[in-house]
This record gives sequence, C-alpha cells and structure tokens, in this order.
Amino acid sequence: MTEVSQMNVLRIAIAQLNPTVGDIAGNLAKARAARAEAAQAGADLVLYTELFIAGYPPEDLVLKPAFVAACERTALELVADTADNGPGIVIGTPLKRDSGLHNGVLIADGGKVIAERFKIDLPNYGEFDEKRVFQAGPELQGPVNFRGVRIGVPVCEDIWGNLGVCETLAESGAEILLVPNGSPYHRDKMDHRYQVAIRQVIETNLPLIYANQVGGQDELVFDGASFAISAEKKLVMQMSQFEESVLVTTWKREESGFVCAEAPMSRLPENEEADYRACMLGLRDYVNKNGFKSVVLGLSGGIDSAICAALAVDALGEERVHCVMLPYRYTSEGSIKDAEACAKALGCRYDTVPIVEPVEGFTSALAEMFEGTNSGVTEENLQSRSRGVILMAISNKFGAMVVTTGNKSEMSVGYATLYGDMNGGFNPIKDLYKMQVYALSRWRNAHVPATALGPSGEVIPMSIIEKAPSAELRPDQKDEDSLPPYPVLDDILECFVENEMSVPEVLARGHDRETVERIENLLYIAEYKRRQAAPGVKITRKNFGRDRRYPITNRFRDKN
Repeated sequence: MTEVSQMNVLRIAIAQLNPTVGDIAGNLAKARAARAEAAQAGADLVLYTELFIAGYPPEDLVLKPAFVAACERTALELVADTADNGPGIVIGTPLKRDSGLHNGVLIADGGKVIAERFKIDLPNYGEFDEKRVFQAGPELQGPVNFRGVRIGVPVCEDIWGNLGVCETLAESGAEILLVPNGSPYHRDKMDHRYQVAIRQVIETNLPLIYANQVGGQDELVFDGASFAISAEKKLVMQMSQFEESVLVTTWKREESGFVCAEAPMSRLPENEEADYRACMLGLRDYVNKNGFKSVVLGLSGGIDSAICAALAVDALGEERVHCVMLPYRYTSEGSIKDAEACAKALGCRYDTVPIVEPVEGFTSALAEMFEGTNSGVTEENLQSRSRGVILMAISNKFGAMVVTTGNKSEMSVGYATLYGDMNGGFNPIKDLYKMQVYALSRWRNAHVPATALGPSGEVIPMSIIEKAPSAELRPDQKDEDSLPPYPVLDDILECFVENEMSVPEVLARGHDRETVERIENLLYIAEYKRRQAAPGVKITRKNFGRDRRYPITNRFRDKN
C-alpha cells in the first residue's frame, strides 16, 4: 500500500450485516467474512455497524463485566487481523474505560488500534434507553487520520441529536463522516433518515456514509438500507433493505473535498412491501436466532391467522410451518373450507383438532359452581383457552414455537383472551392495525417478496379477505357487534396511540363522543393484557411495549 494513492482514493466497504446479540464468536466470524470479501473487492477500510461485536441493542447484557470484557477481547482479535496489509476497520463494541462504560468504536489499521471513539449523544426515548447502561463520551472527539484521510466517526444518535457532534468534527478538520448505526425500522423511517443525514451534510459541508445493521432482534427489526450523501446533498449510494450485503464505495479527493466516484444504487421497497418484509424478517430471525426448528399456529379461516401463516411460510419455508384448525360448534363450514384452502395454497402441514370435548369437559367441571348464572363471555373464553392449551401441547410435544395472531386493533381494546388466542412465543402482526392486515394480505396475493420462501399466487383466499371478521365464539357473531367498524376503530386508535391526541382532537375528525370515550377506556383497561402478550415486530412509530409504556393501574380519562 502506498501512502500517496491511499490519500487521494479511498475505497470504503460498508458491512451491512445481521449480528446476533450475545453471539460474540458468531459476530466475529461474520465480521471476518465481510472483511475478506471487502479485501477481495479492493477496499481500504471496512465500516461496520453500531456495537457490532456485541449485537445491538445488548440492553442490560452490558452490565455484566464478563460480557463487556469478552466483547473487547474479541474486537481486538479483529484488530490483529488488520496486520495483513488488508483493509482497516471501524468496528463497534462496548468499551469499559476509567470514564465509564461506553458505546464505543475501534478504528484499526496495520494490526493496531489507531483510535477509539465513544458515542456522545445517548438516546433515551422510544425503544432506546442507553442512558441506563452507558456513559456519554467526551464532546471533543476529533477526526481520525486513516492513511492520510481525516475521518469523523459520529455514532448513530450523534447525527440525530442537537449536540453539534458533526460540526465539531468538521471544525476539527474531518474530510468525511462515517456513521455506524443501529437504527430500527418503522414505516416511513427512510425519509426521516435522509433528512437527518442531509441536515448534517448542510451543517458540515462533508459527505456522509450511513451504515445500518440488518436483522431482527426481539421486537425490533433493523432494515439496513445503508446510504451515502455527497457534500452536494445528493444521494450517491443506496444499499438494499432487509438484506445482508457488503458493498464497496470509491471516494476520490478533489479540490472541493471527497466525492463519490463509484457506488451501488439499490431500489427500496415501499409501503406494504416494506411492512411485509419487516414482519417476515422479524419472525424469521426470532425463530432462527432462538433455535426453534418449526412453528405451529391455529388457522381459523380468518384474515389474521391467514396472513400469519403466509408470513411464517415466507420466512421459514413450508416444511417448518404447521397449521391447525380447532373447530367448535360455532365454527362455520366456510371458515373450515377457507383454512384448508389457505394451508393448501401455502403448501404447509394442516391438521384438524376439534375442541368440543375439552370445552365440554371444562363446562362440566364448572357446572355446579356456575349453576344459576347466564352463559356469556366466560363460556366463550373457554373455547379460546381450549385452543390455547392444545396449541401449547403441540408446541411442547414437537418443539414448535406457537405463533400468535392478534392484530394491533384487537390488542388495543382487549379483544383477545389471556391464555387463549394470546398464547404464543411471537406475533408477527402485533403492530399492524386491522386495515393494515387487509392491505398486506392483498399485496401478498399479488407479489412474492424478495427472500420469501413461499409460493406465488393467491395464498390467502379472497373469501377470507372479503368476509366479515368474526371470532366465531357464538352463533352469527361479528366483530362489529361489539366494536366500531375497523376503519373507524383504527383511526381512533391511531389518534390515541400513535399521536397521543386528546378526546376533542379525535372528535374533530368526525367521530362521535360515545364511541371515542369507550375506545379510550378500552385502550386503558386492556393494558394488563398487553403486558402479558408475546413479543412482536415493531412496524409503527409507537408499538406496545418498548415505545408505549402506560401504567396498568390508571384512572385517568380525558373528560374534555
């Protein structure tokens, strides 16, 4: 390597990879494979993502000294690899120093650490609570001289906040900004990222490379979609979304500064495609990273279980998905036919286990105690709980994780049964409102998403999409018997949940007061159920759990 050539042309590889939290050895293997690929492509430097060695977010794992020490030890193994005259690295890892525990980055070349940098602006909102575990780095951290190029390395939130981190780097002589990120997906997130990056480019007049991790981690899905913005505020590089890749960008020094001479430009999915792929990736990684061989779910003939079955087959393949119809006397012939048709279209295993005997067994066991009372919700819930018991028995016997299938509309108002249809290990549609479930179902029937393992064509029968939704727990039951029409319900819920609007603001959208106040009350009193629900993919700006943390005991109601 010659100093002159490296000063004027810098080839930077972006390692958009899918780490696993806590799999330190596995993450190192991924990092090494990516560096070898980058070296083969002629890269001078490999930019990895935030806390890559640990996996992101590690949460309270970093409070274990043994974990932090193992991460740094492993990161130094990758540092030692750079003695081979191949690419240098920018690698994220937790670092314990005299100043505290930091969300750190090591910059290495020639087998040595040439600099370390610490995240300054620690996020403490929504899904982030880094102030709980990390100490902020010092505000004055200058650029790093890498082979004659002064690179600034702000870490994720350092470009999102208002602490002036990038301006300080520019004032200290940085020529290009390399930003390792752990930025999770939600709908329309890309537009926000572009705006954040362009704002920093405007303030610094420097090009910026935004490297983002990909993959599912519990309820979060990281979508990748790494990109670069030139000093002229133009998008000059765009990597794929929801897929791992290692791609090299070429930057040349000109009188005005570094310009991008060569970089890939991938198409990004939009709207329903992006949401569907996020749900699919979140389910796939949750199952695979937690070591489940297969999944099982109750296929009722309704829209929610149908889209969950499609997502499971797309994520895992038909041979790893087991669908079970659990009919009772109120289950319609249409639902039985629809469930069978859906499973057949998807190519997965399908079984029928009637629940008449277990339901009547419970009813008989409780008959003396319930004598003189009216039949109602209690008896309806016995059906749901019998189904839950059977699915969990199948899970225990065969090691298949139960996929639960409730949508966000239902979970918002408590239209779900604890220890019944809420049973399960993971819910891929937990953060999709009912009308979004319909939209994604129609989209899936017309498209096969990239990386999907399922078939093409109509995998969700139109009869499922077109019929009125019903839990089928009593004769001729329809969801709208006890809930507003879903377009109305979803709009009210989005007002309350996503936007924290007041009752008068919701009324101003044309909804009647009685309905709005009833939905507000249902939303609050169902909190105890949501606390016991399975994790599920975050799709909206504010999912239940990480983003929206309301008290269970809560007497507040908006009486304006």
